[in-house]
Amino acid sequence: MKRFYRQAAVVRGADGWHVALDGRQVKSQGGHVLVLPNEATAVLLAAEWDAQGPEIDPRGLPMRDLADYALDVVAEDKAAVVAALLRYAETDTLCYRADPDEPLWKRQQERWEPLLAACEAREGIRFQRVGGVIHRPQEEAALGKLRARLEAMNYFTLAALTTLASLACSLVVGLAALEPDADGEALWNAANLEEDWQTERWGRDAGAEERRERRKADFLAAMAFARSVAR
Repeated sequence: MKRFYRQAAVVRGADGWHVALDGRQVKSQGGHVLVLPNEATAVLLAAEWDAQGPEIDPRGLPMRDLADYALDVVAEDKAAVVAALLRYAETDTLCYRADPDEPLWKRQQERWEPLLAACEAREGIRFQRVGGVIHRPQEEAALGKLRARLEAMNYFTLAALTTLASLACSLVVGLAALEPDADGEALWNAANLEEDWQTERWGRDAGAEERRERRKADFLAAMAFARSVAR
């Protein structure tokens, strides 16, 4: 699609913050008026629209996509989104470890255990650690506390968390990414620990490397979006 506007601007309306293209308010892809949580988030979206070239590239609008997801999906059925996020906790990657006599186990302990312990301390819960890949249910008390935490989040934070958890295959990593002092690079590397372990032994092809970088960019964009929402 050709660029159909000259300038994107942040506008404060009676109902909240908007992005306007040549004075016309942007709507979500689902048709909702795009009312944003604060000025910081509106600035992020406006910058994306301004950065577009003569041809609009949808891949350059990750903040727009997150805002649309918040209004078109999360706001329409928040309970379903919370339930989907809880499934990442039920099978969280960080809980499944190699056998202690395997070299991979030591790296998992070094990188994953601090993240898991920090989440437990923040949320007041306990995760089951599992040796191997056989599923072991997490305690209902832990899942109940996580459910309450997710239900208290606004639509925009839940949209960002959905991207973070899905890319990391871990609600623990996703929640850690919402912390104000979170290190996105370190969290992304932790989420990809096992993949990197295999790459060290067998190498990585160019296509896999390109996919990883795209996913990493989406992860970091979701972090930036969540931080803007929290301001």
